[in-house]
Amino acid sequence: MAVPRKTRMRAAKLRAAITKYRTLQHEHDVSVVSPDALDSLKYELAKLEEQYPELVTPDSPTQVIAGAPVPFLKKVRHAVPQWSFNDAFTEEDIRAFDARVRKASGAIPSYDLELKIDGLKIVFTYEKGVLITAATRGDGVVGEDVTHNIRTISEVPERLLRPVDLIAEGEVYLTRSGFANLNAARRKLGEPLFANPRNAAAGSIRQLDPNVAAERPLGVFVYDIAATAETFPETQSDELAYLAALGLPVNKEHEHAGSLEEVFAYWRKWKGSARETVDYQIDGIVLKVESRKAQEILGYTGKAPRFGIAYKFPPEQVETVVEDIALQVGRTGKLTPIAHVRSVAVAGTVVARATLHNEDFIKEKDIRIGDTVILQKAGDIIPEIVSVVKELRPKGAKAWRFPTHSALCGGDGGIERVEGEAAHRCKEAGSFEQQARRIIHFAGKSALDIEGMGKKTVRLLMERNLISDFDDLFDLTKDELLELEGFEETKANNLIEAIQASEKVTLDRLLTGLGIPHVGEETAFLLADRFKTLAALRAASEEVLARADGIGPIIGRAIAAWFADKSNRALLARLEKNLVIRKVIAPTKGPLTGQTVVVTGTLKAFSREEAETAVRRAGGKAAATVSSKTSFVVLGEAAGSKLDRARRLGIPVVEEAEFLKKLGA
Repeated sequence: MAVPRKTRMRAAKLRAAITKYRTLQHEHDVSVVSPDALDSLKYELAKLEEQYPELVTPDSPTQVIAGAPVPFLKKVRHAVPQWSFNDAFTEEDIRAFDARVRKASGAIPSYDLELKIDGLKIVFTYEKGVLITAATRGDGVVGEDVTHNIRTISEVPERLLRPVDLIAEGEVYLTRSGFANLNAARRKLGEPLFANPRNAAAGSIRQLDPNVAAERPLGVFVYDIAATAETFPETQSDELAYLAALGLPVNKEHEHAGSLEEVFAYWRKWKGSARETVDYQIDGIVLKVESRKAQEILGYTGKAPRFGIAYKFPPEQVETVVEDIALQVGRTGKLTPIAHVRSVAVAGTVVARATLHNEDFIKEKDIRIGDTVILQKAGDIIPEIVSVVKELRPKGAKAWRFPTHSALCGGDGGIERVEGEAAHRCKEAGSFEQQARRIIHFAGKSALDIEGMGKKTVRLLMERNLISDFDDLFDLTKDELLELEGFEETKANNLIEAIQASEKVTLDRLLTGLGIPHVGEETAFLLADRFKTLAALRAASEEVLARADGIGPIIGRAIAAWFADKSNRALLARLEKNLVIRKVIAPTKGPLTGQTVVVTGTLKAFSREEAETAVRRAGGKAAATVSSKTSFVVLGEAAGSKLDRARRLGIPVVEEAEFLKKLGA
């Protein structure tokens, strides 16, 4: 399968950006983007390379370990090549990993589960039980000698409990409480703050003065044997017990898992409240196949073991792409720009939009349609954009400008900037209620018929900036609904299913929902029956529309003007991405075939629109006015001039009970 040019360019830009960010993080202890955001970029690249293997290059971040040694520290060539884990972010990723293990090993695996400590990997070398060197991982082949700083950590034994030759691997970390205190002290001194505990730990270890390391609350956990002069333990759990028996610090929170259900339970436990019970930063768990023999069969890729994987917690920051920028209107008429983004999971929920706050925020961040951005959950339902990954900006991306008019506003749609503020608002008040009524109508029974999308729900969704126009309904996610008052699992599921069911809609129902002036159910049906497709209707001139049966010049002019409006055409383009629009198929035969029916007054069993729909389903034609072609008039309460005209023309008039009989009800 040929790689699309756009995909090839995206992969190349991802490789360059990730390499740049990893170099800054691993070689200079500087985080331009958060570890979560960097993971998200790496995950996108890995998925592209998985889909298109020909995109893989020898220097891809998925193939090489980050971290060349710094020049001011002594270099150490590792006796055993070092590696890093591949990452998983979903249950599907873990199930796929398990399937690969089963296929390659020919056995049903069990796993050792360990916490993934967010720190700096260190390789410890002991000769006859005495610590000789402690080195960073570096690029996996050559690391940095940081023995002078590691010796300041009291948990690292200078001498093992047995005189064994050993190379072991572990993680040095800075305690969470220590990280907070360290940054508080640096803030007082006016010094730059550490971005995260990992950078703080690395900055403490990868420098020349051991007094700096000695002053900081560093800890260490050892988790793997790279080499030993003694017999290798048979399982990963035994390996941890062996390390502990030698006097090395081992994390006690590891567990055995005989099934994936146990893996997921352990992950959920440490993703939740258990995470707050330990004084070190963890960003996931690590699965390792228990059997040493199976580990040897599975082996390694260029940079990672095939027998283990890091299962990350939901990221607090992720990368995604801005697909569009639209406005949301609030109760006071205030307009908030919202970025519609490629759906992504952040902090455990799936989101499809991010708040852009105001025009000044967009200019300051220089956010453009097509940009790759870093977003985070900021305590509200809708996340916010933190920064733009400008290395991934597509050519020709133009700066976004706040419009001067919007269909969300009343009157002529005029917009003004609030004097002295960064906010914009509609010039004409009442636009929130006006827009709410439009959306309620669009989701109503005569149009898309979205069950559960009533007045209260529409207003709630608008108040929380989740919807502001028709197309926003199709971006709603279950996770967003669950954060709203009054929504629980079943209700959220039901509404999402109802929205999905409405995505297949006949043209007449869509036209009814759009709220085109003078276009009710009957006119919508006539238009759909005459023009068949939305494209044909959109292309029709005012003259062609006026000549259509039952339309006329006034309605034709209104329809043409609606389709000519730039904002309406943009709305339709967005809707067409979500909807499957079906042609109207008129009944060929029924109890009212060949008859033209007019409804006047208020009926008990039907609304006016429902009665006209019933006529069409029975094979008849529902007309808006009484003429000599009218077969009969249905009489409801408080009938008006149509009844008088029917009597003058001698048109039969029937009451509701008779109408039901004619329908065959």
